[in-house]
Amino acid sequence: MSLTVALRRLTVLALTLAFSASTLATPEPTDAQRQAAAEVAESLRYSHYADVSLGNQWSRQAFQRFLDILDSQRAYLLESDVAEFRHLETRMDDVLYDGELEAIYALYDRYQERLESRLEWILARLEAGLDFTFESDDRLEIDRDEAPWAASEAELDELWRKRLKNAALTQLLAGQDEAQMHDNLHQRYEGQLNRLRQTNGDDVFGLFMAAVTSTIDPHTEYFSPRQGESFDIQMRLSLEGIGALLQAEGEYVKVSSLVPGGPADKSGLLAPADRIIAVGQGDDDEGEMVNVVGMRLDEVVDMIRGPKGSVVRLDVVPAQAVDMTRSRIIEITRDTVALEDQAASREIIELSRDGEPHRIGVIRIPTFYVDFDAWQAGESNYRSTTRDVARLVRELKDEGVDGIVLDLRNNGGGALHEANSLIGLFIDRGPTVQVRDARGRISLYGDTESGTLYDGPLAVLVNRLSASASEIFAGAIQDYGRGLVLGNRTFGKGTVQTLNDLSHGQIKLTRAKFYRISGESTQHRGVDPDILFPSLIDPEVIGESSLDNALAWDQVRAVQYRNYGEPWRFIEALRAGHQERIGEHPNFIYLQSQAELARELREHQTSVSLNRERRQQELEAQEARQLALENARREALGLELLEDWVDARGNDEEDDTPVDRAEVEESAEILLDYARLMTQGGEARLSHNDR
Repeated sequence: MSLTVALRRLTVLALTLAFSASTLATPEPTDAQRQAAAEVAESLRYSHYADVSLGNQWSRQAFQRFLDILDSQRAYLLESDVAEFRHLETRMDDVLYDGELEAIYALYDRYQERLESRLEWILARLEAGLDFTFESDDRLEIDRDEAPWAASEAELDELWRKRLKNAALTQLLAGQDEAQMHDNLHQRYEGQLNRLRQTNGDDVFGLFMAAVTSTIDPHTEYFSPRQGESFDIQMRLSLEGIGALLQAEGEYVKVSSLVPGGPADKSGLLAPADRIIAVGQGDDDEGEMVNVVGMRLDEVVDMIRGPKGSVVRLDVVPAQAVDMTRSRIIEITRDTVALEDQAASREIIELSRDGEPHRIGVIRIPTFYVDFDAWQAGESNYRSTTRDVARLVRELKDEGVDGIVLDLRNNGGGALHEANSLIGLFIDRGPTVQVRDARGRISLYGDTESGTLYDGPLAVLVNRLSASASEIFAGAIQDYGRGLVLGNRTFGKGTVQTLNDLSHGQIKLTRAKFYRISGESTQHRGVDPDILFPSLIDPEVIGESSLDNALAWDQVRAVQYRNYGEPWRFIEALRAGHQERIGEHPNFIYLQSQAELARELREHQTSVSLNRERRQQELEAQEARQLALENARREALGLELLEDWVDARGNDEEDDTPVDRAEVEESAEILLDYARLMTQGGEARLSHNDR
């Protein structure tokens, strides 16, 4: 036995002894948690938007949800463990109402016992030295959320032999030598074990509450006192960090969205659906990279937070990567997000038709904001989305633009009042959105000021990350026939939440639902654009429809409103012109091809090879296809070709026509087509020269 291995074994033994006392003191439910459970039950039953019935059917769903939260990949619990607690399947409602949490805690204790034993088993294997040859025909199933529970420990041993082999192979293929691989895996699993042994009662109660609330809808959540403080900080926008919203996805932490104007957004190095596998502090390898695979989400968030001006390093696997080995380390300087960073901005795009110059104005609206402090203080010149956009519209009108594109891509919403008042710049009074509460009562909101600021050709550009207030705005513009909606189907967040205090913690509760003036909900389906662009954002991964138990789409009665135009009369001609342009446009060809490839890989990549040579071949073949698509785009644009697909992101300094820029310019082309059609006596066709 080598000295290194001997020392490692002594370290594991010391840790085991050090934590043995804490493992005996298993968490137990408190009276405060029992009371909070009953309050959550009452809130769901009587205050949630949906007609919630906490009966046997719900109990079965909640029991399954709790198991999924504990062991989604069926990797720790045995079939016999689940059977022993199967009586909870029809009693989860009683547990909640009566605060009878003992059985819930007992089930968690069993899970923790299995997980602790498994982590010790893994560490023992690592201490003994891995002897994998990576020459077999073994394959590891990627997603086991529908797999049956294992009948024996031996069955789980075989699963974990493959999982550990895959973890080792992933490290080796990422360029680590065997010593580094052992150290990285040892750090990962030892860290998981240490954190597991620090679990407290609020942690267990929080997991149970997550199962309870997420069976109702994905936006209803329980916050422990500690989580509530963190949520308040985020709502005040005083949090210093990188400006990324994160969510847990299995063992990994995934980027769900970026805060407009935040450090991550400005860097261009991080994107939605990226996975973060390690975090380090300081630049130039100043601090070690800490593996965060399997780490709790709140702990990862705490590691990424930090004082303004400091640097955090992230080891990131891009969303489009087909293998976890394809990561790259990025550096982002932490900062606060100022109002100025999220303010609307404008530009003019110069176009030419039949040798004549044309100008289309573009206004970028990252979020719907208002300076509440200045507003409440009665200041006359407070900043807001509507005020800023109004000023920019006047400037564009003075410069004689032929039309205006409002760019709402990645706009996750904000102040509903601002969305309503912004619509008022483009219509002459009228309803903008319907809001239905839990009792079925509908409130109508709209623009009450007469007159319009701009009545010329208008288009709204959206994508999958345009949500909430953005969807209300785009839907109203579409319903009124006031302009075109271009881009991708929006997120589909059509619900309203309120935060209520409990005796122990808080609950964020879905209380109402948005409806367009046409009567259609924006929930789940979002807003469909009049002309659809291809997208690299996978709707199976990002969006309301990708979330478990999202409330369904439905309709209410339409309200009376006037039509400002009939853009649908021109859609066929506009689509024809659009298709003719993008058929030869390198960026749109790339978008369409990458989207199709990502869909193909998602549908067929259900397992990975544990044979090193075959895994390398599969990886190289897949990335060769991705690299070919990227280099075809770059060659057509006259850019330097890449040798490695992973280098594609953040390597476009010389690219003055990136993919997101191409979408803006094509939107301007479509709007110019629309403007010309409207001035041609309403004849819904374009000549070849017009296109």
